[in-house]
Amino acid sequence: MADIYRAYDMMSGQDVVLKIPNRMLIGDPAQFERFQRELEVTNTLNHPSIQKGLGSGQYNRTPYLVTAFVDGKPLRDVVAEQGAMPTERATALIRKIADGIAYIHEHEVVHRDLKPENILITADGQPVILDFGLALTKSARRVTYANLTPSAGTPDYMAPEQIEGQRGDERTDLYAIGTMFYELLSGRTPFSGDSVQVVMQQHLQGALPRLDHEQPGISPQIAAVVARCLQRDPADRYADVRAFLHDLDNLDSVDLSILEKGTGVQTALPFWYSPTFRTVVVSLLILVAIVVLALAAQGLAPK
Repeated sequence: MADIYRAYDMMSGQDVVLKIPNRMLIGDPAQFERFQRELEVTNTLNHPSIQKGLGSGQYNRTPYLVTAFVDGKPLRDVVAEQGAMPTERATALIRKIADGIAYIHEHEVVHRDLKPENILITADGQPVILDFGLALTKSARRVTYANLTPSAGTPDYMAPEQIEGQRGDERTDLYAIGTMFYELLSGRTPFSGDSVQVVMQQHLQGALPRLDHEQPGISPQIAAVVARCLQRDPADRYADVRAFLHDLDNLDSVDLSILEKGTGVQTALPFWYSPTFRTVVVSLLILVAIVVLALAAQGLAPK
């Protein structure tokens, strides 16, 4: 979506990140809107868990964004290398991520694309959240979500309402936090499959594996906190990220009844994700192939 450079700022004497939208995409309203959204968001936020924006401008009518350089490793690589983390470390890490998300929510920004690929971990263990191209702000236009390419978003961390095409809100970020917390504790995401469609179907209709049963050593209280984040109905999740953090800090008072509820009422699966639709499509393709072969055979038959 953009060309990204590590650059040297001659004024400050520090390394920075220079981000320029890919010239091939400048004419795409949705992709250009993503870049403009990131310009708007990063220049107004200031938190240890958020990549700091340093400025923006235009050169030869091409916009650019300057952010602080973060010397860190993607959380995706950390999980791949280490697998399941001890509860204390995973909780400390997710608490810092959640505190950053609570901060942006308090500034009327919703990230909507939280995933390990968009979080860097520095040498001292500080997570830094990147990529606000899909962020929802007060001035957000529908183009940001209506015209997404298939690669703009990772199904493993998408909330059911996003899969159904809704814009999402603070509770959408909570769902992603819960998914990452589950992954940090167990080394895998709660829902998986062989294709994007299967993963989406799992988010909409699959049974949430109970974390304390899947991973030895996880307390029911932690499992209940994760399960609350991963409720299908946003109304059944925490009201906000601060409520989530409150439960993390007061595990003895966590309501364990959520563990018996599962993920809540099943969401109706869109028809184009259903086995019936796939069967119809395959049948039509076979029928078309038969017709084409029959016509070809007639054309080759001697006259």
